[in-house]
Formats: sequence, structure tokens, C-alpha cells
Amino acid sequence: MGSDEHYPEEAPAHRVKVSGFWMDCHTVTNREFERFVAETGYVTLAERPADPADYPGAIPELLVPSSSMFKKPAQKVDMRNSYNWWVYVSGANWRHPRGPASSIKKLGDHPVVHVAFEDAEAYAKWAGKELPTEAEWEFAARGGLDGAEFVWGDELTPGGKHLANTWQGEFPYENRNEDGYEWTAPVGSFPANGFGLHDMAGNVWQWTTDWYQEHSRIDSPCCTIDNPRGGQREASFDPHTPEITIPRKVTKGGSYLCAPNYCRRYRPAARMSQPVDTSTCHLGLRCIVRSRS
Repeated sequence: MGSDEHYPEEAPAHRVKVSGFWMDCHTVTNREFERFVAETGYVTLAERPADPADYPGAIPELLVPSSSMFKKPAQKVDMRNSYNWWVYVSGANWRHPRGPASSIKKLGDHPVVHVAFEDAEAYAKWAGKELPTEAEWEFAARGGLDGAEFVWGDELTPGGKHLANTWQGEFPYENRNEDGYEWTAPVGSFPANGFGLHDMAGNVWQWTTDWYQEHSRIDSPCCTIDNPRGGQREASFDPHTPEITIPRKVTKGGSYLCAPNYCRRYRPAARMSQPVDTSTCHLGLRCIVRSRS
């Protein structure tokens, strides 16, 4: 698990052991999430106004029902400031994944997006399933290729063929769409890995249950860790913004916005921290069922 060759939060590589589980062969789709909402009346976090008490000092227009959307700039921008391509959009949610004027009418087989962590947990519970831990997700993503860089091997585009929905070109202003998709792709559009799982790289990031912590903080990285469960809630806060005490979970898999020049995270070892109150246009979920024996 992890890697010593890429981003610092992935190191050190270390051995883990996970118990048996079954994983959905693809991420939860709009059609599946729509059924969940129809049967339960569930309202996602992006569809509710934010409580001002939770965000002291926030300007009112940021407290309306909204979600984070990618907005492609027209030219090169300062890559140190992600607000050059991320914006809060009122009315963006799972029903309107590309902004308030969009719909899921022709996107039933696309992964549901704009789901915060509590939304993902609610869906999993309704489905009689659970969200995976980071270790379970990474084990499944590797598909039996222990130590390979990608879910299909060690070459990003073997034979010049794209095997995942990612970004081709100079992020964030140039996308050549060589893989055929600018936004999400229908689940199963690319070959499955060795375990029969689709889109374990690219398309959308996926929630895990683990509180975020650097791998460097794990206990006994030299030894095999049995069923690791991540860090502690209070320790998952972003140290760069100590005044904001929003806990963060680990997300895995990368997305259609991951590019070689900026976010080479379409790999099993790659990981990102995501505040539990945040939904985005490139973040979804996938469920598992754990063995009871």
C-alpha cells in the first residue's frame, strides 16, 4: 500500500492485510442514486442551505445550496491557486451535475457526483452495503498487480491506448479529450482491472471511510498492518488552515480532471484529503459488502 515514488503523502510504501469483501464493479450511477432518493426522499448536502453557525464569517452567497464546480480558464493561470479553476455554483448538485441548467436525463449510466460524505454513507446504508476503507479500496484497485504503478500495469497508455477517463493536455486550460470524454464517462466505458472492477482510475474520485492522515504517521510501517482503519477525526483537520476544524476523509482513484502536469493521481497508491462537508463535480462513491465469517 502506498508508494515511495510519487507524492509525499503516499510514502512510505507499507504492507497491509485486509479481510474478505465484495466490491461493486462500478461506481454508483445517477440512475441508482435516483432510485435511492425516490424511495427515501433523501436531500443531499449540496441541496440544503448551509448553517451560518458552522461557518462564522462566511459571506451569505456561499451559504446557499451549492457545490464545487470546475471552470476551465481560457489561458494559463497561477497553478498555486486552485480558485483559478474551482468555483462554488448555486444550484449545482447531483441532479444538475454540470451546473443548474444541466440535468441527468441522458446521464443515467454516469457516476453520481456532488455527493458529500454523509450522502455517500446514507446511500450505502440504504443499499445494505458500506463504504470501503482506504486499504480495502487500494487492494481492490490493484486487481492482483501488486506494486504496479497503474491498475492495468506500469505504462500509462500501453500501445497508445487510454485505459481511463483522465485529462490529456495542459491542465487546467487545455484538454485534448483524447480518451473521448471531457466530463464523466458512462461507468464501464474502459476495461476492468484484474478483479473485474471498472473505473478504479479516473472518471470520479471515490469516498473511503478513513479519516485522513499522512502515511508517515502510521504505526510500525515496517510490519504488515492488519485491516488498517486510517487516522483520528481530530487529527484529520487541514494543518494549513488550523482555524477551520472540518474533518477530512481519504478519497481515492483520481478523476477526469487528473493530468500529468498537475494531478498524477490516477494510480492505486494515490490519495487525496476531502472535507466531509464538501461535494464536487468529480467526486462519487462505490460500495462494498464485507465478509461476515
